[in-house]
Formats: sequence, C-alpha cells, structure tokens
Amino acid sequence: MIIMKVIDENNFENEAGKGLVLVDFFATWCGPCQRLTPVLEDIQGDFDGKIKFLKSDIDESRSLAKKFSVMSVPTMVVLKDGIPVDRMVGYMSPEDIKAKLQTHL
Repeated sequence: MIIMKVIDENNFENEAGKGLVLVDFFATWCGPCQRLTPVLEDIQGDFDGKIKFLKSDIDESRSLAKKFSVMSVPTMVVLKDGIPVDRMVGYMSPEDIKAKLQTHL
C-alpha cells in the first residue's frame, strides 16, 4: 500500500499539472473519506506509472476545493494535464473506481 501525497495550493501545479492525476478531496471529519483512503491507496498500485494519486484536505486548502467546485466529500477529480476530465462524488467501491479510471487510459 502506497501512502498518497497530500497537496495544497502551493504545490498543486507542480504535483497535478501534468499527466493523468486523481485528486481525492477529503476532510478529516468525514467518515466516508476515511473509508475511501485505504481503498485508493490499495488500487493506486494497479495504475502505477499511468495515473498519479493525490489528496487535498478541503479545510486546509479551501481555494483548491473551490477551484474544482467541490461541494461535498469525498469528491475525486480526474485531471489530464491539470484540466478536469471526470469527477466521482461519494464513497465508491474499488471496482467502480477502477472501471471509471480505465476509461481515461
């Protein structure tokens, strides 16, 4: 299991500006977010070298959450070269997340 890197406004461009990236917008007080984290950490190995997995705490990085119109958590935004191309809202099974991500490869 690989621990996902947490990003904020300061390192967003550097970390998420190139390639295919999944950003998990979460909150520490969110139960479904806490259940989703190990799922994402588990499946990211299946996409090693193809999709970068990152996290962003909406309470710590409000402007980043606002930039991507995050209204509830968890919200996963798929970016291609920094541009949003897909979004998943709420807890999802590993199979559903993998299937959704496969469509972008």
